[in-house]
Order: sequence, then C-alpha cells, then structure tokens
Amino acid sequence: MPQGERQDIQVLSAPQLLPSPALVTTPQLVTSPGPSTPPEILAPAGDMPSALAAFAAGADAVFLGLKLFSARMLAENFSSSDVSRLVHLAQKENRKVYVAMNTFMKPGELAKALRLIRRLVLEIQPHALIVQDPGFFPLAREAGFTGELHLSTLANVTHQKGLLAAQAAGAARVILPRELSLAEVAQMHEACPPGLSLELFVHGALCYCVSGRCWWSSYMGGKSGLRGRCVQPCRRVYTQKGKEGRFFSCLDLSLDSMVRGLLPLTNVRSWKIEGRRKGPHYVYHVVKAYQLLRDAGGEVEARKEAEELLRFALGRPGTRALFSIPAEGAGKGALREASPLAVLQGKRMQTSSGLLCGQMDQNAENQWAFRPKFALHVGDYLRVGYEDEPWHTMVSMKKAAPAGTPHVVRFERGRFPKPGTPVFLLDRKEPALMTALKTWQTKLEASKMNAPAGDEINNLYPPVFASKGKPAGGKTHIMLRSSLPQGKEGKAFLRPGAMQGLWITPRAVEQVSRTLFDRISWWLPPVIWPDEEAAMVRLLHDAQRKGARSFVCNAPWQAGFFGEPGPRFPRLTAGPFCNITNAAAVHTLAGMGFADVIISPELGREDALSLPGQSPLPLGIVLDGFWPMGISRHAPMPLDEREGFQSPKRESFWMRKYGQNTWIYPAWPLDLSPHAAALTRAGYSTFVSMQEHPPKAVGEVERTSPFNWELDVL
Repeated sequence: MPQGERQDIQVLSAPQLLPSPALVTTPQLVTSPGPSTPPEILAPAGDMPSALAAFAAGADAVFLGLKLFSARMLAENFSSSDVSRLVHLAQKENRKVYVAMNTFMKPGELAKALRLIRRLVLEIQPHALIVQDPGFFPLAREAGFTGELHLSTLANVTHQKGLLAAQAAGAARVILPRELSLAEVAQMHEACPPGLSLELFVHGALCYCVSGRCWWSSYMGGKSGLRGRCVQPCRRVYTQKGKEGRFFSCLDLSLDSMVRGLLPLTNVRSWKIEGRRKGPHYVYHVVKAYQLLRDAGGEVEARKEAEELLRFALGRPGTRALFSIPAEGAGKGALREASPLAVLQGKRMQTSSGLLCGQMDQNAENQWAFRPKFALHVGDYLRVGYEDEPWHTMVSMKKAAPAGTPHVVRFERGRFPKPGTPVFLLDRKEPALMTALKTWQTKLEASKMNAPAGDEINNLYPPVFASKGKPAGGKTHIMLRSSLPQGKEGKAFLRPGAMQGLWITPRAVEQVSRTLFDRISWWLPPVIWPDEEAAMVRLLHDAQRKGARSFVCNAPWQAGFFGEPGPRFPRLTAGPFCNITNAAAVHTLAGMGFADVIISPELGREDALSLPGQSPLPLGIVLDGFWPMGISRHAPMPLDEREGFQSPKRESFWMRKYGQNTWIYPAWPLDLSPHAAALTRAGYSTFVSMQEHPPKAVGEVERTSPFNWELDVL
C-alpha cells in the first residue's frame, strides 16, 4: 500500500581553522549507564583516522564496518586486526566500539557471516553488533557472541508495539527512524520496555526514503542500499513538465537546537552521528559540538560554540527535518512545512556535502579559475560541481590561496564546466587536529591485538534451518489491490483462482462485506508511524471482529500488534517489505509466530531459486506489478502527483500519496511471470500481483523489469 515543503537555506560564513588547540583535549567521560547518566555520543568511523578523531573529540563510542556486511561498503572500512587494536584502546580509555553488520544476507552467505561473527568473538570482542537482518540473531547466538545486538534503523522499527517485538527477537537496543518528530520520539521513549534502550540520529545526511524502505538504487542496476552499495539516485536532477531540480535531495539533519527536548528522554541512551564516509575533520567538529551541547544542557554559550563547530564541519546546510512537527501530530500540513528537501531554488542549490567557497569562471587567459571566498590552505580538498555533472572534479590544494585571489583549476579537454559552477570545500587538515591524531595514533600503536582465531573457524557451518515436515500445500495467487475497486463498494472483487489482497484501511474495513473478511489477505502498510499506532490497533481489532484471519505484516515487528501466539492468534505472513532474504531470517520470524514469508524481490535468480530448499517456512514471491522505488514521509515539491517525471537518462517515474507517505514508482512494472514455472518447481507456494495504476499522464507501459533476476545483487 501504498510531505513538507519550504525550507530556507542557511548561508554559511567562511570556515576558520580549528578554533583552538585546547579544544583537542579529552573531556571527562561518562561511566556505566544509569538513570541519571547522560546519553552517549556515538561517532561514525569509516577509517582509523576518523575513529581516532572521534576519541580525540570526546566521543563515548564509535561505530564502524568491516570489509563485509557493512551498509557503507563505499567507506574504507576496517580489517579485523585494526578493530582488535581499536577495541583494546577503547577499553583502556573507557570508550566503546560497535561493529555494523547491517546488510541483508543472501542465502549462500550464512556460513561466511557465522565465521565472521566467531572471529569477532575470539579476536575482537566488540561491545555490540548493529544488524538489520533478523538472520543475525540466531547466527550471533550460534557464534557465542555475548555482547549487545542493536537493531539498525534499516530494520524499520517505527512504532511503539514494535519495540516489544524487537526485544523478544533478541535486540538490546533499537535505532529509531530519522523521520520522527520530537513528540514521536517521546512516545517511543515512554513505550520502551525495561532492558531495551533507544538510539537516535542527531546529525548527518538524510535520505529521501525511509531507511529500509528504499530500492531505488537496486531497481536501477543491482546496487542495493540494503547491501551498502547505494549510488544515491535521489541526489540527481529530475524533470517534470519544464520544472528541473534535485527534488529528492535532502539537507543534513542537525538537532543541535533541540538538545533541551532530548535530554529528558532517558531511554534514548545514545545520540548518533551519521557519516562513515566523512573524514576526521567532520567527525571531530560534530562530536565536539554535541558533547558541548549535552554536557551544558543546551546552555546559551555552549550553543554558540557548538554552532561555530558545526559551521566548520563541512556538511550540507542543516535542517531539523520532521523533528519540529508540533505535538498534535502530522496533520494540517505539518509534514509539508517541516520538509528537509532543498528544491525551491532549483538544481544548482547546495545539496551535496561541503562549504561553498567560490564559483568557476574563465579569466582573461581563457583559463578556468575561481576566487575563494576565504583563505584556502595546503591540503584542503575541494569538489568542483556535483558528482553527476560531466565536469565534476576533485582538487587537492598544493599551495595556499588567499581570499579573493584567482585560483586556476585544470580540467580534461572537452569536460569544461559551465560559468558559475560551484566549488565546495570538502575537507581540511588543521594543525591542531593533526597533532591530536598523532597523539591517539601513538596510543593505538601501544595497544594490544588479540591472537588470531586460527583456522578452526573455517570449519564452522550454520545450523540447518529447513523444517523436516514442511507442509506441501497448494499454490496461492494473491491479487493485491491498493484500494477497493471503484463502483464495487461493499464487494471485494474476487478473481477466480486468486485470493484477494487488500491494504488494510478504514474504508476497506468499513465497506467490505463481513462474509468476505476471512477470504481476504489483509496487508499492513510497510511503515506505521508512532502517531498512527492507536488507529492501527483499532483497525486491526475491527477487522478481526468482523472475521479477518489472515494478515500480512510488512515489518517483522508488526507482529507486536497481535500479542502472544495462542488459540486465537491469526495467520501472519511476513510480507515482501520485510526484506527477508535467507533461511536464518525466516527461522527468526518463525519464532515470532509467522506462518509463511514472502521474500524480498531484490534477490537474483540463483539466490531466489535456492532459498525454498533451505527455509523452515513456506515461501512466496512478488510475481508481477508495480514495485516501489521507495517510500518517503517527505513529499517532493513542487512535483505534481498527477504527472510523471523523468531522470537524467529520460527514465520515467510516478508517485502516489498514501496516508502520510509518498510512494515513488518506476513507469515500468516488475514481471517475473516468465519464471513462474521455475519458481513453482523450486518450492514457492504463494505468488503476489501488485495491482497499482499509474496516472494517465504517464502513458502506456512500454516495458517490464525482472528487477535483479538476471543480475547478482552486489
């Protein structure tokens, strides 16, 4: 089943060097968590210098990825020996290290994941693993991991009852979505059960789509964001009927002005900073800013100093996004007014990282040059233009350039910029920060490294999850409609040989005949926000009272709506939006009460055909229909929902609003129907057709897509 507009852009002043070498000192650290303990500052580390910069600034913990199973595979990431030494340093300094294994696993990767976790147990002992795939829960237990498991924002725990379900599955912490309001964060805080903690992003890049609800990059060529390979198609220029802009490109989240409202939420144990592809300069400045804000409780002088540090961090202009939505909820245009999108001034406004420092033009000698708005130093790293423009180039300053003095940039022949092309400062190496990094590098080199685990881990194999007595069953075809057919109110149209699927809405529950309720597959939306939970509870109660017995949950944690399995427990199916891709994940869902699973459509041919033979539950698959590129809580303005829009490569798309969410669709549907016989032989017993209808202005469907069927998703 398938908001927010005006955002004034902050004009930043010239960056300076690090305010003072004195700021590089290590602050007093928090001790073990307790009711009055302030939240930890959790910093990103895409490489070792960034991790050390985080510790130098006073971060309480860092999160990082290894060379496998990291949702930031384009970052440098870490070897196990690097992490072993870093964890030892962190323990000496009363800090923590969390390892992100937050991608989904393909069917053949369970043994590899198990061995990697076992290596972490023997060689590294990180304080926590960050995961989004439910399959990591049984593998972590099998590997003997005794640290905490933190459920990534990619896992999409978006409402209160989901917290209980996540904890029951094995999570010790839930990382909240970045699309909440402060009032909704407070609701999650109030609903948080004992023994579970919450983590919240307070700063860094925002995605247009909800985390875990974006298949844009994957659908366009197999580079899945859920595998850490996103190519950021949302940052590109799109057109619609003469309008052109980066309509889906967001500003950076910055909650520095909301610290006073966050501090009383004591179940929010961690303030997280996004940016594993950013350098030490960014990490140091942002960590230092939020440490000041936290420790001073938002006091005025600390806020001023923090604002200066954030101005120098070289990210995008900041936004509070939807966190500023009033407590009464997301109605009355609140989503529109709080939008983090930066589109009103067209495609040339800044939506990429970096601080604008000049514009390209030709000088009297026909050379391309720019006049820096502020002094540039040796080692400063610049970007000319945007990454999707043909003249885009990166520049490392070999000599200093005073403010206002023309600086010539060399371009490849035939790839010259347009006059006015912006130049951004991306990174710089302040002497004070470099001194601090050397100090921490010395500490790192003095740290121990645990002995290698040895070859015995190569003989580890995951448990066999497949059920010995899997029911054979028949083949079911679900025709999933976005709404009741027009003109047939009160009567669900049942196609012969197919089961009707309906997204559960107040209109559908009110108008469908009671005699049909137990013959319909009722689908919950992929995202349910905290301010929607009470209405969903009432809707599910009404549907069951009228005879509904079959529900499709489109996040595993929606099982929390149905209580503990028992005699009156309905039949629950895990829908395709749960992103289930392996037998270990199916095993976790079986323990949560699910009777069958519709797998993620991201898998390629070999993986999709192998999975039924490994699965402990019957499986289904989306066979055809319009699969969304992504789902967002932000409406892309000024685009018209009744019209299509086009990418730089002239690909067509359309969008539709359902409740608080905007769904983005390609103009060409998914179609695996030519492979239906092979899927049936492999063991699939449920096939879903998604019945969506593009706006008339989009025109006739000219082609279909097998999604990643012919690819091997990276």
